[in-house]
Amino acid sequence: MSLPPPHVVAIEGTSNPLTPLIRRLEAATSRLEDIASSAGPLNDSNALGAEQNGIPATRAISGGRSGSHPAPPGMVVGGPGVAPGLAKSPPPAATPAKLELPPALQEMDSLIDTEVAAFVDAGKGLDNLLEEQTTAVAKAFRDQRKFLLVSTKAKKPDMTSATFPELLEDLQHDMGTVGDIRDSNRASPVKEHLAMVGEGISALQWLLMDGKPADYIGEVLGGAQMYGNRVLKAFKESDQKHVKYVQSYYALLKSLKAYVLKNYPSGVTWNNNGIDAVQAYREADGAPTTNGAPGPASSNGGPPPPPPLPNFDNVPAPPPPPPGAAPANKAAAGGDMDAVFQSLNRGSDVTKGLKRVDQSQMTHKNPSLRAAGVVSERRDSEDSITRSRSRGPETKPKPAGMRQNSTNTVISKKEGKKELDGNKWIISDFEGPPAPIEIEVSLTQSLLISNCTKTTIVLRGKANAISIDNSPRLQLLVETLVSSIDVIKSPNFAVQITGTLPTIMLDQVDGATIYLGESSLATEVFTSKCSSINVVLPAQSGEDDKELPLPEQIRTFVRGGKLVSEIVEHAG
Repeated sequence: MSLPPPHVVAIEGTSNPLTPLIRRLEAATSRLEDIASSAGPLNDSNALGAEQNGIPATRAISGGRSGSHPAPPGMVVGGPGVAPGLAKSPPPAATPAKLELPPALQEMDSLIDTEVAAFVDAGKGLDNLLEEQTTAVAKAFRDQRKFLLVSTKAKKPDMTSATFPELLEDLQHDMGTVGDIRDSNRASPVKEHLAMVGEGISALQWLLMDGKPADYIGEVLGGAQMYGNRVLKAFKESDQKHVKYVQSYYALLKSLKAYVLKNYPSGVTWNNNGIDAVQAYREADGAPTTNGAPGPASSNGGPPPPPPLPNFDNVPAPPPPPPGAAPANKAAAGGDMDAVFQSLNRGSDVTKGLKRVDQSQMTHKNPSLRAAGVVSERRDSEDSITRSRSRGPETKPKPAGMRQNSTNTVISKKEGKKELDGNKWIISDFEGPPAPIEIEVSLTQSLLISNCTKTTIVLRGKANAISIDNSPRLQLLVETLVSSIDVIKSPNFAVQITGTLPTIMLDQVDGATIYLGESSLATEVFTSKCSSINVVLPAQSGEDDKELPLPEQIRTFVRGGKLVSEIVEHAG
């Protein structure tokens, strides 16, 4: 009779604590095999997924384990569609529903994508200043869009509050950039382009207006067209890129006017049930909280917010001065004050160290020093007390015309100017031009003539009015005027009217000749502080032209308690 293996006898014949455990494992293994044979392909796939995650297939399939053997922590057993033994993956993040923008904001986005983008594209390649200015215009329109977005979420703020300027901070900055580019480049070849854009950008101020903001945008468009039309006139035949640039800006402002007229005919509307405007503005801008840290992360599974920007205000303090430096300075300062008080206590001896000034150094006794206007430099040996004496008022040099040797002074002459600014012709700084200056005028145009000497000006057409100032020996030929000619401080003035002219006004004119025609005999002449004014009437019935002087002497007397003035006539 053979004996069993020693290790079996040892286990069965002794009360080894491992015996119950081995039996339980065998029972569990048999149950798992039964489950595996009846589960089919699903459990095989679950076992494969478990093995890929580092879990034995035998344990992965044991979804029907008894309650006396719970699964290890972190493992989920059973469940439809989930491999036994695997931890449940978190559910996918729910995508928040996209908020639909109000129609007004959708139209603003369309305006920015079309008209603003077209204007920016038209400015590319023309000039660096224009590209910089158009970029600032695009930013200003985006700031306008953000302001309108805030108005849909917030209540109307108090415009007098201290926080209201925060809503306009970005918009004012970008509008200021557009204006600064214009003001700092007035001598640029594209100064008219810059002026057009700088004039039109003020249309964005409609955000603060009540009533009819679209009308205000129309007025601003008219001001921008005054400069833009000059560009169209200058580049109409030479470069169509500049024409396209101006027309795209006109189209942008016209589209803005139509947008405001449709969506905000009476001004910006606000949400009466909304939140605070500044809070809405900060939320729209993604601003951090008041402590400088970013806002709390959202729980929708999105990416975490970026880290806060470094705070450059917390600059470490400079290292302390070396030991003994500050006490030395204090001691030096205290020594200086002690020396001052000691010198004051010396009484009359305090002036012993002063140097006597020689008469050759006194300007009131040496005329040559006054003529030179230069004081010799004080030597270091002189006492420092003279340094504290206040200097008297400096003598300003006389004007060039009052100096004795003023004939040798060369005064730079300005170049003659003739330009149309809107509806006004500006003619100035001409001195004896070789040929008459001819100008084609229209009914709505006026003229301003100043600082012209020995100049002849011929006007073709019918103008509105003429103003003449400080233009000696000026000769003017006029066809027809609607209003008047106003002449101030222009001696030896002459004007000839071939058509009609209602009024001529002369102020401080010494010598003038007025030639009237058959159609201008109804002209009225007003004079003030004038002398030697003559009016030439046209010839009649074969006679020569008749020259008649305007009276200069007036006799005044009292009659019936009133002053009566009469012209003094000379017989003979």
